[in-house]
Amino acid sequence: MNADALKTLKADMGIDPAAVSTCLEDFIRSHMEKLERKGAILGLSGGVDSAVVAALCARAVGADRTVALIMPERDSKRQHVDDALKLADQLRIEARLIDITCYLKKLGVYGLLVLNKIPLTMRLKGLLVRKAYRLYAGRAGRSPFAATMLGFSGKRFAGYIQKGAAYYRVKHRLRMVLLYLHAEIENKLVVGAANKTEYSIGYFVKHGCDDAADVMPLLKLYKTQVLELARHLGIPSSIVDKPPSPDIIPGMTDEEAIGMPYEQLDLGVEERRIGYVCDLINRSAHMKRTYAP
Repeated sequence: MNADALKTLKADMGIDPAAVSTCLEDFIRSHMEKLERKGAILGLSGGVDSAVVAALCARAVGADRTVALIMPERDSKRQHVDDALKLADQLRIEARLIDITCYLKKLGVYGLLVLNKIPLTMRLKGLLVRKAYRLYAGRAGRSPFAATMLGFSGKRFAGYIQKGAAYYRVKHRLRMVLLYLHAEIENKLVVGAANKTEYSIGYFVKHGCDDAADVMPLLKLYKTQVLELARHLGIPSSIVDKPPSPDIIPGMTDEEAIGMPYEQLDLGVEERRIGYVCDLINRSAHMKRTYAP
């Protein structure tokens, strides 16, 4: 795509952040009332999507009726936790820090990753995870992200990839359970943070905290539009400008896992990568529905 075409597309993708914010605040507020809830609750990860949702909830239902669960575990980077805590303080919303490491240990989750059986620093572990990710993609002809959208029958290295999928998915599902536990005790609306870009290509965990929620206010906004809204809402640059990361496996960023940056996904995929993106959309279709006879 040439520079002029990219400039035009960026202009077409632009939003009126003030108008969008007002619309989404009304959406959250109206659903809270419709579902007879008394406030909102969300998972605050330290990433931009959940940060925007937190700000919208505070504006929509009031900071005093908004609760953020910050749920790190031993693979989480401290920077993300610190960013989440600082944002909650800035928004004046209640933040509850719940370390889920102990629950994951009891479930035997950490034993699923071979690298956890070796004494390694987080930095070295991250380097090895990225190397293994690229090695699998090179030999299997498909990234682990794409491979794990369907089952593993007949796939190379199936045992490793199955355990890897179980390893990271359970973290988001456990967070979803905790969100609904607190929500139902306190009669709050569970507000999710999935955006259109990630949802379209299946970059989420089915039945996880980025999928199972009462409302998803960002689901019609592309990632680049969420960033625009974040700047309007005053989300700190420490959150907006840092590389997006799922923060569930050491060393992985969204760009590494997906295979391209969000701007390229939103504003123009290279011709040679169009088939790859279409494959992600098709392979993840089942994640967005429940089948019945």
